[in-house]
Amino acid sequence: MDLPVMPPVRPMLAKSVKGVPAADSIDGGLVYEPKWDGFRAIVFRDRDEVEIGSRSTKPLTRYFPDVVEAVLAQLPDRCVVDAEIVVPHAGRLSFDLLSQRIHPAASRVEMLARETPASLVVFDLLAEGDTSWVDEPLEARRARLEELLAHVSAPVHLTRVTRDAAEAERWFEQFEGAGLDGVVAKPLAAVYEPNGRRMLKVKHARTADVVVAGYRLHKTSTEEQPLLGSLLLGLYADDGRLQHVGVAASFPAARRAELIHELEPLRADIAEHPWGAWQQEAAHADGRLPGGQSRWTGTKDLSFVPLRPERVAEVGYEHMEGDGDGARFRHTAQFKRWRTDREPESCGYAQLEEVVGYDLADVLGPEED
Repeated sequence: MDLPVMPPVRPMLAKSVKGVPAADSIDGGLVYEPKWDGFRAIVFRDRDEVEIGSRSTKPLTRYFPDVVEAVLAQLPDRCVVDAEIVVPHAGRLSFDLLSQRIHPAASRVEMLARETPASLVVFDLLAEGDTSWVDEPLEARRARLEELLAHVSAPVHLTRVTRDAAEAERWFEQFEGAGLDGVVAKPLAAVYEPNGRRMLKVKHARTADVVVAGYRLHKTSTEEQPLLGSLLLGLYADDGRLQHVGVAASFPAARRAELIHELEPLRADIAEHPWGAWQQEAAHADGRLPGGQSRWTGTKDLSFVPLRPERVAEVGYEHMEGDGDGARFRHTAQFKRWRTDREPESCGYAQLEEVVGYDLADVLGPEED
């Protein structure tokens, strides 16, 4: 492979802001894009050679033979693009199905490529032929990208853009129903800065009252000074089961020690705990119970300290993944406060905001500006 921009390349990143910024709030103006909920990918093609690098520069190529095939069929012979790999399913994006594509067995990778094929959504140009575009402004990169990808078709897509902040606001409200993650605002005058946070992202923020049913120790915890690493969170399903929905973390060091002391009276016998079945290997087949190993955690110790499910906490979260009483927080939740006024049994899925559905095909359709 011999390209003007060679792997590894870390993608340009975004910093969070609370609302969609005005188009003229930055010199040179802003352009807005949907924020895709998938795997960030820098795609390198040099004729018959294709490499796909992740956000951390780890190779993704072997996991997505269907994407490699699409790149060879539709992208320019020699190019480097910034994109997102997503898996459409039932009219929306499915991060669950996308995550399953990362598997060590080649036979399973091939099967999943057939059963849950991925799409590539392209949004920036780093190189074309012998020319590097990283030092050109986004406005020029986008114009050239539109020329190069004018005739692509599924499973390759050129992300839509708008310079209208009001339109971006509508996308923010509507596109979540298709499984998207928010909106990204990009300075039109900015060059491409690998690993630099020049872009702005607006993501959905919500709160929920959850049951605290255990905790894991921090990696720096010792017997002499135990420190809490994360709280294990649950919600009650309609049938009365306490479902594990995620964790809350990111506590100051002093607070980690305080929480250990604060939660000590709630420590429970694992055999009597709602999640006591985690000790049985079969219980982890779907990765839903705390303590289970997965392809993401490897041999990492995920054992936890069980607590009687008597404490309620308010946490902040962006959105859920999964359906019904199998839904869980997509990312780590943020602890807000204890809710001493809430009964644990009242913490169910009904409190969660129901997102209005939106057809993914309408997001991936013709560009509108």
